[in-house]
Amino acid sequence: MAKLTVLTLMGLGLALFRDHRSSYEERLNAFREVKPVELPNCNFVKGVEAGSEDIEILPNGLAFISSGLKYPGIKSFEPDKPGKILLMDLNEEDPAVLELKITGSKSDLSSFNPHGISTFTDEDNAVYLLVVNHPDFKSTVEVFKFQEEEKSLLHQKTIRHKLLPSLNDIVAVGPEHFYATNDHYFIDPYLRSWEMYLGLAWSYVVYYSPDEVRVAAEGFDFANGINISPDGKYVYISELLAHKIHVYEKHANWTLTLLKSLDFDTLVDNISVDPVTGDLWVGCHPNGMKIFFYDPENPPASEVLRIQNILTEEPKVKLVYAENGTVLQGCSVASVYKGKLLIGTVYHKALYCEL
Repeated sequence: MAKLTVLTLMGLGLALFRDHRSSYEERLNAFREVKPVELPNCNFVKGVEAGSEDIEILPNGLAFISSGLKYPGIKSFEPDKPGKILLMDLNEEDPAVLELKITGSKSDLSSFNPHGISTFTDEDNAVYLLVVNHPDFKSTVEVFKFQEEEKSLLHQKTIRHKLLPSLNDIVAVGPEHFYATNDHYFIDPYLRSWEMYLGLAWSYVVYYSPDEVRVAAEGFDFANGINISPDGKYVYISELLAHKIHVYEKHANWTLTLLKSLDFDTLVDNISVDPVTGDLWVGCHPNGMKIFFYDPENPPASEVLRIQNILTEEPKVKLVYAENGTVLQGCSVASVYKGKLLIGTVYHKALYCEL
């Protein structure tokens, strides 16, 4: 009888494992392939070789690029080098990047590991760059002031908090005020892997200010990209492994209320918002298995989506760019400026295209 019970339990365990494996493969879109959608006049951005995970473009055409991310379980082409913030002037005919020098109190750059980034411009036109950083695979937010003349970032502050344990992306709503996504609930690598495998959907979004820190939204299966509408009334959050983008209404007290959710057949990563039209531009991973389990012979593909009229009953979703990984591996972000499209990747190159 005891043997029968053990065999029954083993059978149940195996069935559960199979069910979760099936769900895991579906959430990762493990069997999805890509039909190419090309753009004219695409060129690699000179000087980007080890990632361009997030991109933030100022209204004057200066683009900040987060490069060199080291993330648990994800490929890195420069594992022994610190990350960096690059600057690119999109007004130039053939723009290249330069590395921004970091000055001020942040002297130890050996562990600089930038992830999501966001800018805030105050009433005096001072530009602050907020950077999700993973020194030694922990999570902080680094606040910098952009020095345009010196082409440097002046470090202002390092922000740590128990509600910011596993940061991914950030959207600034003040010099030290932001919403940020935590892509996992757990910090421990073993528990993180089970959290992701089982699809616990325990990740969450936090509102941070010097006076108040609180969970603003929760229940996500890997909360990833986050951004805000040009009028500041709506917050957009991408849920990577549920293949969804959620639209939240932002209230005067900084709380969020879910308005709607859009479903996609791809893993949605970072969200950029066109400041003129309000359109969302989204970097996507058609097949997440290829991102998390890197094979140079079968590299991860790239997709870029444009979402128009997201607040209406019938948003228009267009696949603008799709490539199977032979050119661009693991697209994570796409941003537009004056008819040009800048496409970034988690750990590969960056592409600059005409629309």
